[in-house]
Amino acid sequence: MVACVDVNVALSLPVPKNDGACAHLTGLEIPCVPLSATSGGRPDDWNSIPGARGCTPQACSFRNEMAELRRLGVKNVFGVSTQDASYQAEAKERLHLPYQLLSDGRLEFAKALKLPTLEWKNKTLIKRLALATQNGTIVKVWYPVFPPDTNARDVVDWLAMKN
Repeated sequence: MVACVDVNVALSLPVPKNDGACAHLTGLEIPCVPLSATSGGRPDDWNSIPGARGCTPQACSFRNEMAELRRLGVKNVFGVSTQDASYQAEAKERLHLPYQLLSDGRLEFAKALKLPTLEWKNKTLIKRLALATQNGTIVKVWYPVFPPDTNARDVVDWLAMKN
């Protein structure tokens, strides 16, 4: 098993606050847009992108909780980002992710849902969040996701409370 990189967060850094950018999502239907799947390597300066560093621990947390998510009735888990499918395929293999990573390089999914984004070096990135859906409708939103390595456990706890 691949060990995820721990994120050492300085205690003096502020905890992200919910800026309301995802408040409109609960109750929306997931849009039908084509996204490339992971059925290039990481940019050299990836860790300097605000919010990018925690994506690996978030992804690994869902990998690590997959059996519990399945036990609680989760049928599908996907990761979505603006990286191209070749980068995502490499990440999926390197991290041993048991779920697909989907490329929203044209931001069709992000724009359809008005997801919060950030700009970095002329690139638009989706801010870290998680969505729970049922029958194609968003029923729960986790945003902002912090700390990222506990996001899947937060989802498991929410599902267990619902059941």
